[in-house]
Amino acid sequence: MLYFIGLGLFSEDDISLKGFNALRDVDVVYAEFYTAKLMGGNIDNLIDKIDAPFIRLKREDVEDSNIILDDAMVKDVAFVTAGDPLMATTHTELYVEACRKGIETKIIHASSIFSAAPGLSGLQAYKFGKTTTVPFPDDNFFPHSPYDVIKSNMDMGLHTLVLLDIQAHIDRYMTINQALDYLSKVENQRGESVFPSDKIVVGIAQAGSDKPVVKGGRVSDLLDYDFGSPLHCLIVPGDLHFIEAEALIALADISENLLENYL
Repeated sequence: MLYFIGLGLFSEDDISLKGFNALRDVDVVYAEFYTAKLMGGNIDNLIDKIDAPFIRLKREDVEDSNIILDDAMVKDVAFVTAGDPLMATTHTELYVEACRKGIETKIIHASSIFSAAPGLSGLQAYKFGKTTTVPFPDDNFFPHSPYDVIKSNMDMGLHTLVLLDIQAHIDRYMTINQALDYLSKVENQRGESVFPSDKIVVGIAQAGSDKPVVKGGRVSDLLDYDFGSPLHCLIVPGDLHFIEAEALIALADISENLLENYL
């Protein structure tokens, strides 16, 4: 048996009772925290409550899935991750491969940024288009793909959820400010009015915590705004219904005059 178990958004307390009970019954637990990470609480508090070995995996361990699948052929195994267990492509590939090998599987879902971000911002979830990720730039690596995704979604009037790069192995997490700067530099190069300084955006930090930060405004207003500790994400709204505009004013602290055309 191979369980895919989501740990939720922020801390070890976010796991469902169903997920926790499953962890108490398995022979071994494999965990990965490179696609997302629980930034609140302490995962050791959860580990102390289960009897099975708890093994943290590196990216290459998950991408070379044999270590998990081989165990699942003869044991009850749990694969756990922050958020929902099937939101990352490598996790879905693991699930597909398990099914191909005839391994019995169970999925225990959990809260995810894909549902939390629309809810926290007040934007309607079904009006989001393709999600994109802003990566940390490097020498000869400055892709414009996030800009292109935002442009494509805008052309259809859709909102864009922009995830921000994390490099958990070196404790490096992109901030909303860095993402705004990145997209502004692409705008300066492209000049297609996809991400001008007066573009309305919404930054979200510490989703799942008791006090998440939700702050909207123009790009120029938020470049230096302190969103606090990670994890961060960004929303670029598309066309707004008047109810969404009212929600952004109430929930994202956007000035009413910036959204008066939608009211």
